[in-house]
This record gives sequence, structure tokens and C-alpha cells, in this order.
Amino acid sequence: MRVGTKALKQGLQAGPLVAQRVAGKKVMAKSANWTTGLAIGTAGPRRYRLYTPTGVRRNESLPLLVMLHGCGQDAEALAASSRMNTIAARERFFVLYPEQDRLSNVQGCWNWYDTRTGRAQAETNSISAAIEQVCRTQAVDRSRLALAGISAGAGMAVLLATQHPERFRAIAMHSGIAPGVAHSSAGAIKAMFGKSVTTAPLPAIAPDVRLPALLVIHGAADHVVAPGNGVEAATRWGERVGARPSKPRRVQRGARYAAMVTDYRKSGRLIATLCEVEHLGHAWSGGAAGHPYSDPKGPDASRMIWSFIARQFTRAAD
Repeated sequence: MRVGTKALKQGLQAGPLVAQRVAGKKVMAKSANWTTGLAIGTAGPRRYRLYTPTGVRRNESLPLLVMLHGCGQDAEALAASSRMNTIAARERFFVLYPEQDRLSNVQGCWNWYDTRTGRAQAETNSISAAIEQVCRTQAVDRSRLALAGISAGAGMAVLLATQHPERFRAIAMHSGIAPGVAHSSAGAIKAMFGKSVTTAPLPAIAPDVRLPALLVIHGAADHVVAPGNGVEAATRWGERVGARPSKPRRVQRGARYAAMVTDYRKSGRLIATLCEVEHLGHAWSGGAAGHPYSDPKGPDASRMIWSFIARQFTRAAD
């Protein structure tokens, strides 16, 4: 899969335009497990999709994973390519897919970089409103919340986590840009191409707040968001608490792409993990075949993300 840099640049620079949906788009079948909602925050109303495992009991309290789509996608497209709902059905957790409004960005990109005008913060507020709405109306365990996103969704996920580190146990960035790197569309485009930009310090964390663990997955052959962004994201996250990187290790399963994995730890505690996938472009690693933004040859990012998140939930409970 390839995402055109032209489309991404248009998305980063887009104003309040209306975009038509692509004719013939695959639509997931409606069911009691796959519902639509609307939440209203500072940025205005945002639609969302929610996956609910079958047979949630009254005395159950399940984790919630928030999945943020990238440019050129919507909630259904990310759910279809990542197949995260299949894992959620087996492992029993909710999956919330907030959806960007095409009036706010013609390409469906989250405006994660636009922090100087406050547009990015307004959008995180609307995502938070969707999270809160689901937490109030569903059997969600508020102590087990996590975020994941791809591309622009990865940037928005980590921005939300920096604003509310106490709320989330783990974050996964797939093919995204480090927090604090860009504050305008021009800065975001520079970062996409791997050009150096002036980075801003991340917000200070209160001594009694534990930084949520971060998983970074990035393709070594990503020609849309330069691979160095993945390294920078993990490094900057680790530097916040003085974490040191381990010696990278090469991991490969069967015929899938190999990956170089580096852990960042502080006093034995995992702060971040960087997974650099060989030969992977700007696509969901191990995603469903036949979908845009998806490369089935890569290691299964969805399984990696849930395994990483589940470990953080377990450690938090200890």
C-alpha cells in the first residue's frame, strides 16, 4: 500500500471543505456489535464507531482501546484493515473508533499538529468527549484505557496522552510523528520528509503520575512519514523520564518482514518500545489483504499492540 504524499499534504493544509465519499467503498455490515454514536466536544460533533464484544454481562468491566484512523481513512476503513475487532472479540474488550469530520479536514486527517491555533487541542477534547460518553454508557473499566493510531491518528493519540498521561495505561503509534515536533502544517510536512525541525519540550508530568508506556511501530521503507520519526518518538518519550535504550534485537516470524526491536527502560520499568519493520511502507503492518493502508506481509501490528497494552494493564494491577 502507498499513500500519496500529495493527498497527505492536501490534508495537512486543508480548510473547511466538504468531501464526497468514494463510490463503491466497502461498508462493514451492521450488527449489535458494531454501532454508531455521536459525541460533542470543543471541536464540535464527531461521529464514532464502537465495537462491543458479544454477551457483555452486567457484572463485567472490560478494557477500552481507542483507535484513531489516518489520512484518507475513516473508522470503518481502519477497523477493516487492522482487524482489531477480531482480537477484541477473542480477548473481550471494547474498541472505540472516533472519526474526523471532513468539514474539518478534506482528507479526513486529524489536525494533531495545529497546537498554536488550538485546533489540535479542540479535536482532542472532542475525542475525549467520545471516550467519556462510551465510559458512561458501557461496561468500561476506566483503569484500563489505551490509545492507538496510525499516521495522523498516531500523532493525535500521543498528543492526547501527553495532555492526560494519568488517564491512559498505554499508547501505540503506528507510522506517526513524535509529539512536540510540529505546530503547523509546514512543520508537519517537513517532519514527514525527515527534515530537522525545532522541537518543543513536552508538558511536565506531575511526580505522582506514571507515564503511560509507548509502543512505536514504523516501516523502514516508509516514504510518506520518514522512518526517523519513529526513532524520535520513542527516544523523546524515554528522555522524559531518563530511560535508556537496550541493544536492538532482530525478530522475525515465518515469512513475515523482520523487525528491529529496541526497549527503553528506567529502573527496570518499560517506558517505550520501538519496532522498526523492514520493507514496510506507510501501511498497517500485517493488515488485511485487499485494503488500502494495509500490508499483510508485515508482522501483525494489531496483535503486537494488544499484547503490549494487555501487559501494561497487568502491571498496573500488580
